[in-house]
Amino acid sequence: MSEQPDMRAKMRITEVNRFEGSDRIKMVAVARPSGYPSDGSDEDNTYAKFTPQGELTITVNNPALLGKYEPGKRFYLDFTPAD
Repeated sequence: MSEQPDMRAKMRITEVNRFEGSDRIKMVAVARPSGYPSDGSDEDNTYAKFTPQGELTITVNNPALLGKYEPGKRFYLDFTPAD
């Protein structure tokens, strides 16, 4: 039985560097420089409010995943204790 995540972040891919046998993916927390609608209709607004800044760089070597991630795509990252 898996636990519920302690935290969920929403990240946007900003850069993908492709190498032989691996992709290095850079992501940042979602945010919009022009602000968000006050009615909360933009889901990114909720994530930006509670996680206004974040960065992640990850290298993927799994052949089944290479080339599948592109700049501009958004992903949820769930943080679940691994103890």
